[in-house]
Amino acid sequence: MLSEHDLKSLLEFESQHPVLSVYVSADPTEKGVEPMRRRLRALLREIEGGAEPDVEAVERYFEHAFSGSGRSVAAFSCAPADFFRAFAFQIPIRSRIRLMPRPYVKPLADLLDAYGGYGVVLVDRQEVRLFHFHLGELIDRQDVAGEEVHSAKRGGASSGPGRKEGRAGQTRREEELTLRNMRRFAEAAGEFFQKGHVRRILLAGTEDNLSLFRGFLSKTWQSLVVGTFAASMGTRPTEVLAKALEVGAQAERDRETRLVETAVTAAAKGKGGAVGLDDTLAALHEGRIQVLLVSEGYRETGFECSGCGFHTAQAVRVCPFCGNSFRPIEDAVEHAVQTTMRGEGEVEIIRGNPELEGAGRIAAILRY
Repeated sequence: MLSEHDLKSLLEFESQHPVLSVYVSADPTEKGVEPMRRRLRALLREIEGGAEPDVEAVERYFEHAFSGSGRSVAAFSCAPADFFRAFAFQIPIRSRIRLMPRPYVKPLADLLDAYGGYGVVLVDRQEVRLFHFHLGELIDRQDVAGEEVHSAKRGGASSGPGRKEGRAGQTRREEELTLRNMRRFAEAAGEFFQKGHVRRILLAGTEDNLSLFRGFLSKTWQSLVVGTFAASMGTRPTEVLAKALEVGAQAERDRETRLVETAVTAAAKGKGGAVGLDDTLAALHEGRIQVLLVSEGYRETGFECSGCGFHTAQAVRVCPFCGNSFRPIEDAVEHAVQTTMRGEGEVEIIRGNPELEGAGRIAAILRY
């Protein structure tokens, strides 16, 4: 299971030898592992000579270690450095292969950004069910039962004049029990979220119950709530996950739209933003990138200064900073992603945003 720690270790890996990065996805209509192995062999044929030990390492993994249960696999090999990592996922990733100086991690950043760290609360007046989903899998679940809250009975002495009711027809006693349960549920949820290091939260239930529950959440957890949806306590975990991903994806698209608008507007004003590969690489060299925004699938060759490490998309002869010469690099966008992630910046892989596409497929929100 891929974690932020795993991604960090890939980002920090350095070697004098190139790293083979392979992403291969299964077709959901195909059965067994053999179709994925055929797709892998086709990818490996794209690699020219010199990486045979890495090719063999990846093939060994698929032959002996991969169970075939995942919908996609990411594998990284640098045989001369005795380095190999592989991860299987229940979420498909577009198949591709790279032989580069460092592990090619942009698809993993995209995966963690879109599907990592979902906390879901399914709540009613008497029970809460807490789910932690990560990369399409159920990682943890906790059920917490509260005190039983009886529905108010009509008729008899309790329905006569002077009977005091709480919200939605509840008696004062029932309302007190409900509020006490919600307070307990919110505390349990906070502990559950903290243990799982969730990145976003979705609430499920009726509108009244969610309003009550949310009022007891701390401001920290409230700030991570990205959406709500209707569900009953009998909803199966697979259905909860499907709905959570649907609602979460829409919330993520809305958030990404706002980020792109912020970057493009700031760049137009000449302060706090950059658009296009050259301007973004210049801001990266200055250490100014706070949030890097990249269109999904965007690759671009570039040039790296042999002296100070400055990167540019332009074929220039002499570095304007140190006077040294440039050498070509296969993917300047991947360099921007890795450098931002190794620093203190965030990376957002954006899908289907026309404004970002029109701005050069890459942009950034700057620190200053």
